[in-house]
Amino acid sequence: MPHISDSIGRVLGTRYRLISALGTGASAHVFLAEDVSLQRHVAVKVLQPGLATDAAFLKRFSAEARSVASLNHPHVLRVFDWGEDGDGPYLVTEYLGGGSLRDLLDSGYRLSHSQAAKLGAEVAQGLAYAHSRGLVHRDIKPANLLFDEDGRVRVADFGVARALAEAAWTEPAGAMVGTARYASPESAEGKQVDGRADVYSLALVLYEAVTGEVPFVADTTLGTLMARVGSTLPPNPALGPLDEVLSRAAAPEVGARLDAAGFAARLSALASALPMAQPLPVRAPLVAQDVAGVGGAGAGVGAAGGVGAATAATAAVTAGTTAALRLPTEGERTQIVVPVVPTAPVGTKAGPGEVFDAEPVDGPKSKSKSKTKGAKTAAGGAVAIRPGKSRKKLYWSIGIVVLVLVLAAGALVAINKKVFTPSHPVPVLVPLTLAQARAAAAKDHFTLHLEKGITSISVPAGSVISQSPKVGTSLKEGSKLSVVPSIGPPPVAVPSLTGMTCAAAAATLATAHLKATCAAGQYSSTVAAGTLLSWAYGTTPNPTSAPYGSTITLTPSAGHAPVSVPPLPAGYTYAQAAAAIGAVGLVAAEQTQTSTSVSAGTIISSSPASGAAAPYGSTVTVVVSSGPPTTAVPNVLGQSVTQATTELQADGFVVSGVTGNPKNPVNGTVPATGAVVPTGSSVQILA
Repeated sequence: MPHISDSIGRVLGTRYRLISALGTGASAHVFLAEDVSLQRHVAVKVLQPGLATDAAFLKRFSAEARSVASLNHPHVLRVFDWGEDGDGPYLVTEYLGGGSLRDLLDSGYRLSHSQAAKLGAEVAQGLAYAHSRGLVHRDIKPANLLFDEDGRVRVADFGVARALAEAAWTEPAGAMVGTARYASPESAEGKQVDGRADVYSLALVLYEAVTGEVPFVADTTLGTLMARVGSTLPPNPALGPLDEVLSRAAAPEVGARLDAAGFAARLSALASALPMAQPLPVRAPLVAQDVAGVGGAGAGVGAAGGVGAATAATAAVTAGTTAALRLPTEGERTQIVVPVVPTAPVGTKAGPGEVFDAEPVDGPKSKSKSKTKGAKTAAGGAVAIRPGKSRKKLYWSIGIVVLVLVLAAGALVAINKKVFTPSHPVPVLVPLTLAQARAAAAKDHFTLHLEKGITSISVPAGSVISQSPKVGTSLKEGSKLSVVPSIGPPPVAVPSLTGMTCAAAAATLATAHLKATCAAGQYSSTVAAGTLLSWAYGTTPNPTSAPYGSTITLTPSAGHAPVSVPPLPAGYTYAQAAAAIGAVGLVAAEQTQTSTSVSAGTIISSSPASGAAAPYGSTVTVVVSSGPPTTAVPNVLGQSVTQATTELQADGFVVSGVTGNPKNPVNGTVPATGAVVPTGSSVQILA
């Protein structure tokens, strides 16, 4: 790949003149260029020359470039053109002068929670837009998040990562390390990826932007890739309110991960709830617009020159502007050029560079004449003035102009030193909320600067812990008040609550400065009723840490879930019914009952009935038929036929007749006395 400086000045595609180098990587050089057709500055990314011989890559590169060029979103870098050159394929994009997030982080700057939420929401919106059009970035990292001079972020290099991934050309050893730091677990395993891989990478980028650390980074590329497979995002107190949403976005399982639209919505809501984000300190663009100053280029107080410089300074003062006035810095030579304001005879118009000797208005015309008809202009534009009768007037004019300039310079110094700016005492900001503190500062025209938040067990999150300068200090309007906000209580370790009841767990949590609430029990086939099944902080199950003073929700076991009484078909014996009932965890109990319709020894019914729910381990009563009811024939011997008939009928028998003389006493029955027969049977009386 040619040295980057060798290409400066070349024109690619007869249109893009390379002005200066913006950066270089393993696979490409990036240049600031001028689009000579449209006369605008653009960025040109020239890829590795070896890619020019890879037909598959060129086909993919052109297809991806066309797809990306169709994207039109405020947070996606615009692609204007692409082509091939002797140095390799190139891509033409809009030029952003604010640098990248990588530049910002490498300078030691760390994003606040508000800045990270706002930046992440904007990037996620750009990703969601691209994903909805079938484009996956595959290489989200700080170097691909670029800023314009206003600090607005754009996602760069859409399409390039996919084209490079399918190229036959191999990057130099170690070139993948930058990408591996932010790759998703499914990318590490070589699986097919979708837009949620970009979401995972963005979550890691935001994690680094706030904490200064990239999670899961190991000594080798392979170790870095494999460290995140199956692993949740490691907790870091510096994440504060970003922790939960970043954990969702970086879930190791794709199905549990937020998509880009959901990530953008969550971050936007968080950004709205947090204090307003301060502008990011992006770098100034490399290309500055030429602005014509008053009196022409180079004009101004302190510039070498005579009349031109002085005239510019005078014009600036007259117009009430300070743009053309500059005080000399230490080490510079101080030169004050005094403009000459000549006088001219009444009714006479002075031409450029001319000075007239004028007579006093109330005096006689002087007969003396100058040897030279006009004034001569000294080298460098200074005006040489010959003595004349109006010299006194000239001195007065010069003095007035000098006075005006001195007064103007004094006014500039006074404005710069805020001499005329009112002062106010610093208000009390502790322990106001940030919104209240901002309003209190604005009341006296101060601005509020948020320092990095710290934990507190006494000051709620979002309120001021300390302020600087101290209360009562007198400051000029427009001064900055720095405040340190609370990010809530610090985390404490949550002890293991395995095997405890709600009461025991609550007592244990109290020793760790945590609260407890016992939720409704849940059924369990393995944990005894009353013993804890789980505990949670918010949506985090069985946490190992939680904020000081927070509430842990305890969920006890309610024992085994109820079971249904099994079906007991007609004809089942008690033994068969008891076996079926015992198989589902219930206990059978037998109860007999006579029946004229159900055979003896088979079941009639159960309580609870088949199909009904019964507590696990409870008893089911099984009703078994003992057959039809029976009665013993009573002893009626010796009674009269009438007495015997009455007694037999009272016991439910039917007297079928009398054998013998009805006037004789009863001497027998059929069936015989004491015989057990079905209730309602017929009995023959013997007399």
